[in-house]
Amino acid sequence: MNELDFAGKTVCVVGGSSGIGNGIAQGFRAKGADVHVTGTRAAAGDYDKAEGSDLDGLHYQRLDVAAAGAVDAFKPAFQKLDILVLSQGTVLYRRGEFEMDGFRKVMEVNLMSLMACAAKFHDMLATAKGSLIIVSSTAGFHATKGNPSYNASKTGAVGLTRTLGQAWAEDGIRVNGIAPGLVDSKLTKVTTDHPKRLEGALSRIPLHRLGTPGDMAGAALFLASPLASYIVGQTIIVDGGLIL
Repeated sequence: MNELDFAGKTVCVVGGSSGIGNGIAQGFRAKGADVHVTGTRAAAGDYDKAEGSDLDGLHYQRLDVAAAGAVDAFKPAFQKLDILVLSQGTVLYRRGEFEMDGFRKVMEVNLMSLMACAAKFHDMLATAKGSLIIVSSTAGFHATKGNPSYNASKTGAVGLTRTLGQAWAEDGIRVNGIAPGLVDSKLTKVTTDHPKRLEGALSRIPLHRLGTPGDMAGAALFLASPLASYIVGQTIIVDGGLIL
């Protein structure tokens, strides 16, 4: 028996059109799952592989989790769901999160929409005795001086993972999370596109490399598998040792 064989399983990755979510989606596809992803653009063809979006073999639907009522109105293209991965996220730089409009915008995507999506698919996951994986960030475990809403939302995501893990275990749903460190993606270009910043960041990572979306996929595959059948409410830090 191969515990990492997901043939016959249906997976949905919210925010799976690029970055970490896309890596997780392709990780499940490589292990035989039928994988659905959502993104904010109109169609799969609007994404560019050069930007880190590989939608080959994935089912795509548009869902802008920041739009009022969008999650409630969303009609999924699947009838059953075994694994839900919530990987949506945004960040504002140049002190944009210190303004209330910016603070609310980031909070809406990074925290409020997590609960909206979890509630939306609760019954499907309960029927399947499935798994919910919430992608947060190592920012949930330390301060991030320029990004109060990103930090508060990711800290909230860790707490939500714990609480839904406790609340929904009796429904047969295992809820866990992943806290990525510095992963090479669109959201981290403010660091990765600047050699001095990148050098400084790498010097603080014991493994001396950036994380990849594939690294995050490994943790997600584990958490969704029978290998993790007794793990509930935990957020695994996947950061190459960054916050040690």
